[in-house]
Order: sequence, then structure tokens, then C-alpha cells
Amino acid sequence: MYTCLIVDDEELARELIETHLKQLDGFELVASCNSAIEASKILQQQSIDLLFLDIEMPVLKGTDFFKNLIVKPHVIFTTAYRDYALDGFELNAVDYLLKPITFSRFFMATEKFISLQNTRSTSTEVEKNHPQKG
Repeated sequence: MYTCLIVDDEELARELIETHLKQLDGFELVASCNSAIEASKILQQQSIDLLFLDIEMPVLKGTDFFKNLIVKPHVIFTTAYRDYALDGFELNAVDYLLKPITFSRFFMATEKFISLQNTRSTSTEVEKNHPQKG
């Protein structure tokens, strides 16, 4: 089960992502926050595998928030603006979803995340079974 956190200042956007998540097996929504400050408190208390993060938010932009996290979960940026795509790429985001987010595009992003997780666990198993000589 992958733990998820939604961070978006728009309630309708949070509800849409939550609705999409409920259609998928293997994802557990831990919390839905309307600000990066609120999300910070959740991240201090709980381990999160996947963060759905809006960029344009009051007080603290999503990209700035993510840059300053010490422990970074995987992130999928959710925004109405194409202008931040390069920032998302530079922050090694799993994906970059433009609002309004269709289920098919959302599904594609979560599949990319699962693929990354499977790749990571496969490489960890290989390292355990075949330690590098050095």
C-alpha cells in the first residue's frame, strides 16, 4: 500500500485527486491539505510515498516547499500552469499533471510511479543477492 498526501489550495482540485485515487488499488490517502505549511506537519509525523503537490499556492509555492524538504517523497505536480514544467523536471518529479486532471492522465502518472517503485525494489533485491566487490 502506497501512502499519499494531497496538497492544493483549491478544494475542488483536492476532491478530484481524491476521487481518482479511490478508483485505484494500492493507494492510501493519509491526508489532504490546503497549504504547504499544513503538509509540512503531516510529513513530520508520517512517512509518505507519493505527494500530489500543487505549485501556485499562497504563502509558499509547491516547488519551493518541495526543494526545502529534507526527506523527499516521490512527487507528482498538479497545476494549471505549463510554465513550471521545467521546474518539475529539475526536481525529478514522477510526473506533471495539468488541471483539470482527467482520470486517464492521472492513471498514467500513478502507473509511472508504480513502475519506479518496482524498478527500485528490483534493483535492491539484485544488490542484496549480488553485492558489489570492492
